Amino acid sequence: MSQIKVSNLTFSYDTNYENIFENVSFEIDTDWKLGFIGRNGRGKTTFLNLLQGNYKYSGSITTTVNFDYFPFDIGMEENTLNVIKNTIAPFSEWEEKMDLYIKENTEAAMIEYGKILDLYMNYDGYIIDELIEKEIRKLDVPVDVLRRSYGTLSNGERTKLMLAALFLKKNNFLLIDEPTNHLDMEGRESVERYLNTKKGFILVSHDRHFVDKIVDHIISINKNNIEIQKGNFTSWNHNKELQDNYEIAQNDKLKKEIKYLEDSYRRSKGWSDLVEKTKIGNGPCDRGAIGAQAARMMRKAKNIEHRKEKAIDDKKKLLKNIERADNLKIHTEAYLKSNYITIDNLSISYGDNKLFDEISFTVNEGDRIALRGKNGCGKSSIIKLILGEDISYIGSVNIGSKLTISYISQDTSHLRGSFKDYVESESIDESLFRAILAKLDFNPNSIDKDLSELSAGQKKKVLIAKSLSQKANLFIWDEPLNYIDIISRMQIEKLILEYNPTMIFVEHDYMFNENIATKIVKL
Repeated sequence: MSQIKVSNLTFSYDTNYENIFENVSFEIDTDWKLGFIGRNGRGKTTFLNLLQGNYKYSGSITTTVNFDYFPFDIGMEENTLNVIKNTIAPFSEWEEKMDLYIKENTEAAMIEYGKILDLYMNYDGYIIDELIEKEIRKLDVPVDVLRRSYGTLSNGERTKLMLAALFLKKNNFLLIDEPTNHLDMEGRESVERYLNTKKGFILVSHDRHFVDKIVDHIISINKNNIEIQKGNFTSWNHNKELQDNYEIAQNDKLKKEIKYLEDSYRRSKGWSDLVEKTKIGNGPCDRGAIGAQAARMMRKAKNIEHRKEKAIDDKKKLLKNIERADNLKIHTEAYLKSNYITIDNLSISYGDNKLFDEISFTVNEGDRIALRGKNGCGKSSIIKLILGEDISYIGSVNIGSKLTISYISQDTSHLRGSFKDYVESESIDESLFRAILAKLDFNPNSIDKDLSELSAGQKKKVLIAKSLSQKANLFIWDEPLNYIDIISRMQIEKLILEYNPTMIFVEHDYMFNENIATKIVKL
């Protein structure tokens, strides 16, 4: 067990005028399983880069552990077993050098051989293949993938193998950045079980259920600070709601108190000035008594002014971390009949590969249909078929005439060019589009960027804002929440539950499915 100590950390990019972090200080234990949360663009990945020493910063980060980051780049054509082994340690390099030193067979060569042999044995080189096989079985990965080229593996398989490789390293603290983006529900459950057996990592994930099941501490990047709490996302969110409600109540109370003190100050100051004026003029009066009374009224006014200033200072400390999550709208249009789509005994194959067989379901007004199944089972093929793409199939597909559909694609690679060109090409209202992005906490400094330069989360918010800017009978969303922060996910859930649009969606976020779906189609 050791500590990671962050002291007075300050950082900004060269292109930014404002600091991403300013005088941030905290400590974390390397045995903790930390869930790292915060809205898109707050600096989660930046902070992970700072821990790895990838950027220059002021302040200090001190620890005795090494950091490893997920995901990382791997040569796609390499043998998978060698990829995993050499991620853990440079086994291939060590083996080549030991062979070379044995061939040289000199005293100097044998000394070098002994040094490398110690390293090789310290990293379990003679049993590493067995350890890898044992580790990947915990993640429900078949052992035969180790004999395949890494480039042939699915994204989900790569995710699991990368995690296994990192956890087989020694004395390393893992920085796991959004591992669920390429995992279906079954894959998430496997990784969830696996991570529950481990300790010593920071996990960035926007899947509330996933985070809740794994972590024992939360590190949150708020609007004005970074804080650490023991517990999971649900306990952190509960505590935040309590704190936010307390601060809102205190803010309202102080506003009333400040107004009352301002009125009292004006009265006391006015009485003091009025009494002071009676000392000047004709007629008999006790100038000493009048002076004392004026002084008392002035002291009272000053005391009220001091209390008001304190109340104002107290008020300034409040509401700094209240997250903005404005209500969104979705523009649903009534369709000419209650039945939108009827699918009977649908089967889709690609060559000899049958994706699914004889699926039947209907889409009626108000339905929110979740398409579920493992990656590659044909969910996106059904969506493409409904959208009118040329997909070969067997069965019956009846789509209502003149049905208007708003679509969010899983892929964001088509996003490029300026925001203005994009809204024109999509025939949507630019002011409405920008207003929705603002409500989704989209960084206004990114509006002038080319769409291709946006982060993955920002690109998804562009697609969501586009869909919410369109009028439609049916909304089809294919994995809309990848890279989207937790608060925005909850904001979108609230929108859907309030407006009840007719939807077909694919989404691996467990909580979103549980809260939104009215029907489930399993493939």
